[in-house]
Amino acid sequence: MARLAFLGLGVMGFPMAGHLVRAGHEVTVYNRTPARAAAWVAQHGGRSAPTPRAAAEGAEVVLSCVGNDDDLAAVCRGTDGAFAGMAAGTLFIDHTTVSARITRALHAEAASQGIGLVDAPVSGGQAGAEKGQLVVMCGGLDADYARAEPVIAAYAKACRRMGDPGAGQLAKMVNQICIAGLMQGLSEALHFATRAGLDGRAVVDVIQGGAAGSWQMVNRHATMLDGHFTHGFAVDWMRKDLGICLDTADEIGASLPVTALVDQFYKDVQKMGGGRWDTSSLYARLQALD
Repeated sequence: MARLAFLGLGVMGFPMAGHLVRAGHEVTVYNRTPARAAAWVAQHGGRSAPTPRAAAEGAEVVLSCVGNDDDLAAVCRGTDGAFAGMAAGTLFIDHTTVSARITRALHAEAASQGIGLVDAPVSGGQAGAEKGQLVVMCGGLDADYARAEPVIAAYAKACRRMGDPGAGQLAKMVNQICIAGLMQGLSEALHFATRAGLDGRAVVDVIQGGAAGSWQMVNRHATMLDGHFTHGFAVDWMRKDLGICLDTADEIGASLPVTALVDQFYKDVQKMGGGRWDTSSLYARLQALD
């Protein structure tokens, strides 16, 4: 087992770091709000540190799961950043969903110090993190990924290297593009079924095993029809991720008209007060139009 540091104890990082303890690793945590780190230590053991650098000192592997590009840069760079406390030959694994641009920049900075870096964004939401059933998409050098995979196994049901640094983030963008289109399609389908006087549950029971079926349909249709939107990834986070997708599409010349439209629909949900609702709340937007 290894000496690890985990930076960022949000709804994802808190349980992920806990799984590392259960896997037998020695874990030191850092969180921007110290009370959150204290709560984690009280629940899981280990210890907390006052800065990313202090957490990283002596660690063989440092992991992060923070909010956005700026948050990731803040925990990595500077005199109190993790890189300042890491020795040559150590490894940094980032689970934050960020731009491929910041990932590649940090990879180059880490490499200049002899530090490996793997970008490893996750899919599966809070429930997946709590159950240790996340899907992890990785970018980085082969040798760095080979060291990262056994650590990530503590909370992943699937983990795969997608390519060079930044490839994990690009794969996560593909994931979010798919979810955006699927959620809008399912929302429109349920909205149509309701307005047509059909039993939405009965319709889904018939079609979910055919070509129209999806994980979202099987797992979210009932809660959507019941008007319950507290079951997963928040709209505020989704809009952050879709912004990254759309910016990257502009950079590489990709066309994402449906994603751009759904992003604006999520903006409407935010205006409804649903920023913390889950992504299936696109259905609430359609219902509110009547």
